[in-house]
Amino acid sequence: MASSSKGKTFSEETKLVKGLTAILDESNLTELEFETEEISIRLSRGSTVAAPAMMPAPAAMPAAPAVAGVPDAPAAAASDADTDVAGHPGALKSPMVGTVYLAPEPDAPLFAKEGEQVKKGQTLFIVEAMKVMNPITAPADGKLTRVLVDNAQPIEFDQPLAIIE
Repeated sequence: MASSSKGKTFSEETKLVKGLTAILDESNLTELEFETEEISIRLSRGSTVAAPAMMPAPAAMPAAPAVAGVPDAPAAAASDADTDVAGHPGALKSPMVGTVYLAPEPDAPLFAKEGEQVKKGQTLFIVEAMKVMNPITAPADGKLTRVLVDNAQPIEFDQPLAIIE
């Protein structure tokens, strides 16, 4: 990163990088990107978790045709169940969009199984986002009562992954 011809000095850029590094550390992020018209900076922290092999996503099932006069009760029930789970006080939600893995490698044992006791800080999942493996840990001690995702499933931000009681 050399001195920019658009007005920023090397010292200012160094201060900026140090400030961004502090944000990266304080927020426990694994990656941070900052861009303006003058400068573009991308900071990334290496992961100590082995990258699991990528598995192909299952093909989407075609939707069943609607039958006139028959309500779509199963879809409505599933939607209500998702809403109930999201509001559960023990819901562990995804902090990012990515692909969730339940084990460190395809043939390795799961990080945790339903019904097991988990400890605060214990890795329960890995979420791959932009080729960076991010461990998702238990926020508190408790019993893992439900795992709400499948291995290698694409997930959204704030999606419930598990219930810990």
